[in-house]
Amino acid sequence: MEVPDDRDRALRRRRRRADGRSPVSRTTAGGEGLMAAFAASVAQLMANVDELNALNVYPVPDGDTGSNMLATVRAALAEAQAVPAEDRSVQRIAEAISFGALMGARGNSGVILSQIFRGMSEGLALRRRFDGRDLADGLRRGRDAAYAAVTKPVEGTILTAVSDAAEAANVAAERRQDLEWVLTAAVDGAARAVARTPSLLPILREAGVVDAGAQGLYLVLQGALLHVDGRSPVVHHAGPVASEVRVSTPDADTGADGSFGYETMYLLQAGREPLDLAAIRSYLESIGQSVLVAGDARAVKIHVHNERPDGVIAYGLSLGSLSRVSIENLDDQARDVGEARARAFTGVLVSAESRRGGAVAVDGRPKADRTSAGGVAAPASSVVAVTAGEGLVRIFESFGVERIVSERGKSTNASTGQLLDAIRAVASHDVLILPNDRNVLLAAEQAGSLATAKTVVVVPTRNAAEGFAALLALDPALGAAANREPMLRAARAIQTILVTAAARDARVGSQEVRKGQTIALDADDGLFAVHPDRLTAAMDAVARLHPGFELLTLYHGEGADAEEATALAELIRAAHPSAEVEVEHGGQPHYSYLIAAE
Repeated sequence: MEVPDDRDRALRRRRRRADGRSPVSRTTAGGEGLMAAFAASVAQLMANVDELNALNVYPVPDGDTGSNMLATVRAALAEAQAVPAEDRSVQRIAEAISFGALMGARGNSGVILSQIFRGMSEGLALRRRFDGRDLADGLRRGRDAAYAAVTKPVEGTILTAVSDAAEAANVAAERRQDLEWVLTAAVDGAARAVARTPSLLPILREAGVVDAGAQGLYLVLQGALLHVDGRSPVVHHAGPVASEVRVSTPDADTGADGSFGYETMYLLQAGREPLDLAAIRSYLESIGQSVLVAGDARAVKIHVHNERPDGVIAYGLSLGSLSRVSIENLDDQARDVGEARARAFTGVLVSAESRRGGAVAVDGRPKADRTSAGGVAAPASSVVAVTAGEGLVRIFESFGVERIVSERGKSTNASTGQLLDAIRAVASHDVLILPNDRNVLLAAEQAGSLATAKTVVVVPTRNAAEGFAALLALDPALGAAANREPMLRAARAIQTILVTAAARDARVGSQEVRKGQTIALDADDGLFAVHPDRLTAAMDAVARLHPGFELLTLYHGEGADAEEATALAELIRAAHPSAEVEVEHGGQPHYSYLIAAE
């Protein structure tokens, strides 16, 4: 690692090494230069994503930091590349990177990274070209935005890395304003921060690793510096990271014939007249759903669901020119969810019997009896839930949850953009979000803050079982804000266990975990048990639950079939004869069992 005092010599060495070409001083950059440097950052992160994922302290197979950060920067780069060549000013590219990262942010690390880009975009506003001083100011703003996004900032994480990078960049900018000089200082500062993360977080020190999020930010900055130096990252051609998130919608949002319609997206550039974003949004909301309009008077990104994409295209052409047009048939992506699917969220108190397929009752009456004059339920609040697995999705649907963001990608979480899309699509002004994953919490909060036209409240559920418990406590007579605390108390009142196979070797506290062993975790990823045999690990974990539970539900998922789940249920009944044990198909990826005790 090069220290700041050696920076001049380091710059000269790098220039001499750059493909044998003459030294090139990089003092400033324009919009194209910013995009090229960011593309190099994405490539550098992609080249090291597996190594980054391996740094995760817990050996769980979902929500890996590297995959989440890579998905975030890829979304940001795609947004920047969509800007027309003639409009690629520093400000436009910086804004596109910021917006793309915000909409595509996955996992807590991705959300924090998007906030860093937002601050940097503010530092580059109104710039035709930018130098080292502007970069230092942008990093300082990015640091402030990142810390503001976290309720309880923790040092030894990506926050420390951006703080040290910003500090080093601003000190360097006081001496010289060359872009390369300041960027080198920022990379050095981030590298030093990464190196000291284990001294700030005992969990990292015990595991013998540095923080993955901090390392990810270092790679992003390093990739830009490699580009400025005229060098290319080493890219491993392992193929794209799988990432697929779909939104499950109720029958009320389908067409008259039961179809889901089309998703239409394009970039609209202004014609003779500036674009009126408010008018565009108002018109699209009158003909469709899930409307997203983002940009300025010169160009906007359009996203809308409706049954007539030709009308959406024609409207855009009446205002200007279109590019990056995409039309997807949502019927091809939708699955048949049956007649029991809820038409609107009713705030129902659902019994265990109704969760298993019985009639859903509201205030002691069948749901069909609670209707408005027009025969359609009139909800006070709507619920957006995040989950994965067809069985868990079906259970949330039986509660009448209006929108379900179903995570289906490997090692990535639901993005801010998909959550915002779901919030805007629900019927009610008041919206409750159940993230059902600690690594989705920041994205949910970010999406809520962006949905300014609605009141959005996040209930920080940590898994689907907590989400079900929270729904049982929802009072349909109360608004979203008043429901948060009762729902959270109900979620925390149950005990949960997640059973999976360790994705990597790790040390969790005093326990050594080997790749492939079965591990059983609590709701906060605390290690309950580890054993080569899955049923033994699950039984060991159940034995560690606080006594007194009356009902224990096994949701079986990937790797565990109904026969094995039934065998596990019999073992639990024998060990806990006073408790009722139920078996449900969850279908969740990564986790063989989600176990809930109440």
